[in-house]
Amino acid sequence: MAWDSSRTVPWRRLVREWLIYVVIAGAAMTIYFIVTDSELGAGLYAGLLVSGPMYIVFGAVLAKFGYQRKTFKDLRAAREAAPAQASRNGSSSTSSTSSTSTRVRPAPTRRTTSGPQHRKPKKR
Repeated sequence: MAWDSSRTVPWRRLVREWLIYVVIAGAAMTIYFIVTDSELGAGLYAGLLVSGPMYIVFGAVLAKFGYQRKTFKDLRAAREAAPAQASRNGSSSTSSTSSTSTRVRPAPTRRTTSGPQHRKPKKR
């Protein structure tokens, strides 16, 4: 897709996702440094804070190009709608496909050949 300056950018969603990331990553780093008895560096937390503007700008650019990630709500709705649509399509499509096309017979194998059975002679 091409750049479109009229596309909206989901600023709240970008900021919310980044804040969730910062909280989880900060807690994980704190726990790691407590467990390993290492010195807790302020540079790690500064790196987390610097990642915010980069994440938000990158997400805004992607949104202007038309990228829109699905939310968990959208994914749940699609998953719940899939079995219902498959059952609707399945009942109607089986009758229509069986009448319009014939099933291709599989290639014969040693166990499924039709005709006389030729057994190998036993070795003595």
